[in-house]
Amino acid sequence: MRKTIALNDSWQFTENGNTALVNLPHTWNAVDGQDGGNDYYRGACVYEKTFHKPALSEGERVYLEIPGAAMSAVVYLNGKEMIRHEGGYSLFRTDLTDDLEDTNTLRIEVDNSASDRVYPQYADFTFYGGLYRGVNLIIVPESHFSLDYYGGNGLEITPVVSEDYKSAVVTVKAYVNGEGTVTFKTAGMEKTVPVKDGIAFAQFNIENVHLWNGLSDPYLYEMTAVLNSGDTVTASYGCRKVSVDPEKGFILNGKVYPLRGVSRHQDLKGKGNALDQEDHERDMEIILDLGANTLRLAHYQHAQEFYDLCDKYGLVVWAEIPYISRHMKNGRENTVSQMKELIVQNYNHPSIVCWGLSNEITAASAVDSDLLENHRILNDLCHEMDHTRFTTMADVFMLETDSELLTIPDVNSYNLYFGWYLGELEDNDRFFDEYHSTYPDRVIGFSEYGADANPQYQSPNPSRGDYTESYQAVYHEHILRMIEERPYLWATHVWNLFDFAADGRDEGGKHGENQKGLVTFDRKTKKDAYYLYKAAWNHKTPFVHLCGKRYVNRHEDVTEIKVYSNEPEVTLLVNGEKLETKTSDKIFTFDLNLEKGKTYRIEAVTAHDKDSMEIVSVQEPDSSYIYAGTKAVTNWFDSDEIDPDYYSIEDTLGTLRSDERTAAIVNRMMEQSAASRGDLAEQVKDNPALQKMLERQKLSKMLQQAGADADSVKQLNSVLQKIKK
Repeated sequence: MRKTIALNDSWQFTENGNTALVNLPHTWNAVDGQDGGNDYYRGACVYEKTFHKPALSEGERVYLEIPGAAMSAVVYLNGKEMIRHEGGYSLFRTDLTDDLEDTNTLRIEVDNSASDRVYPQYADFTFYGGLYRGVNLIIVPESHFSLDYYGGNGLEITPVVSEDYKSAVVTVKAYVNGEGTVTFKTAGMEKTVPVKDGIAFAQFNIENVHLWNGLSDPYLYEMTAVLNSGDTVTASYGCRKVSVDPEKGFILNGKVYPLRGVSRHQDLKGKGNALDQEDHERDMEIILDLGANTLRLAHYQHAQEFYDLCDKYGLVVWAEIPYISRHMKNGRENTVSQMKELIVQNYNHPSIVCWGLSNEITAASAVDSDLLENHRILNDLCHEMDHTRFTTMADVFMLETDSELLTIPDVNSYNLYFGWYLGELEDNDRFFDEYHSTYPDRVIGFSEYGADANPQYQSPNPSRGDYTESYQAVYHEHILRMIEERPYLWATHVWNLFDFAADGRDEGGKHGENQKGLVTFDRKTKKDAYYLYKAAWNHKTPFVHLCGKRYVNRHEDVTEIKVYSNEPEVTLLVNGEKLETKTSDKIFTFDLNLEKGKTYRIEAVTAHDKDSMEIVSVQEPDSSYIYAGTKAVTNWFDSDEIDPDYYSIEDTLGTLRSDERTAAIVNRMMEQSAASRGDLAEQVKDNPALQKMLERQKLSKMLQQAGADADSVKQLNSVLQKIKK
């Protein structure tokens, strides 16, 4: 019989000569990887533990199982090297049996330092180090289901649903070390077959099949495999059929099933990536409350416990390897090994519908022959190992849409941040309209979009770059409308569900965090934008939410009270008296006149729920609501100073570039900006697609987004106003 022994207690951990006693799961970046700065440690650390040889029956084998060692690991038993593994997110094992003594010293050297061959190395998230998913011993009979085949559990289950969705043929393959027979049991049926050349194979026909049908009915079957040696493994699986269409988007079991959801990183404030089952379950509760039906699990293989939760609750999953941001010529072997492990270890999860080849791989790399070949190898590998799922990739917004790279995966998605990093919100609409018009036979999705928001910061006039919770809400309101008007988008994923550690960041009032999450890093605060998506996606639980609860001290004479709800009608009460009742879809806004020095109790009431808050009318703006790093430029000039017969900063970049006189001025200005700030102007100078987007922008807006000072703007406008159109 198979037996698993957890080896998680009392490890001697050594970092830079300092030793401590720790329990697993553990990461040495639980704090420094989230605060950023020079103390963020990337390097080699050592875990050591002494254990007694377990009692073994005749022929039994003992394997060491490591579900995650970030980023590379070397395992020693009693001083002998047992295995090396490169890749911080996949499970690996090694057979210890022949080298076990009565008392044993296990030494695991783990390293998250820079490398030119192990992904990831360049990305906007913290590369934690550690044994962050624990360590196990597994005892099996001499003849056992394979523990060596790319970290899988020995079973490969392939359900194929019939065209009428009434039955399914389920093929099961078992990888076996040794000889014997295997008895497979599923759906009330049983078959015993011999092991031939290390493989046992069987087929089952399931009539009146119960489909795995997403959130509404995520039904799971169970497959049990028993070797005549006594070794037993089980795996859940689901019967479903998926496809994609350039006009209809994603299709589940023959019905259009728009995938609308979020992305998730696997870390938590104060714990880093060393999560436990309770952490995973809490995250799932938040996702289900939001009403999302899909998850992009970025940018690497996540814990098996979380994939199991996705299967159980019906989330459709995009799974990917950390081939991200920068292509490394020495990293091809690592992309292949990580993809093999991702597929083998997750093959049986019905929640997973696609394999992601890479993410924003051209952000810091040119599209050359080596990069293209690497992607073709991965794409072919995915189809060779798994003919039931399609391939995809997340393309950075700078990647031109006619790039050869986009022709490699089965479908594509774009990461767009117009309205945050550059451009206007409407540029997102135009991008997809132009893409879909130019390539009507391609399937396209929206794999990342978002805006950073620190809940401390609030504004009655939110704008791009102010890091306010208020602007994040406005941003997502626009994007949500854009998505709803374009049903051909096969999947859309908010970046991100939770704020997460990004050691290189120092902005928006926090160190070492990306704050694009709908929920804070500690999971304690749901930002207003969270409730916008809940209003759009959660159709089960009626609710109402008052936005701006953290914007208490308000100095404007007339303030907007915004409400999100999945109910059709909202009544607003002010100090116990009805102000107004409105009917709308998701978003309700009310204007309230304020009297200085007065406190207002606001209540939003629907047929099934209510919410409340207090605000105070104050004389001056509360400076604590304003991000100190923001260079807000307002009132550069009065509109009557603009002569429409002459050029001005109110003209678009395209208009100004169409005249050689003004083009020289603007181009020189942008070159100086790129040289001094290293901003996106430098990144897009050779990208016609992005230049086309930028040319639609008013120069005044671009200058504001860049944080230009008022005097410089006035001077530039004065120069342009001397050039007649």
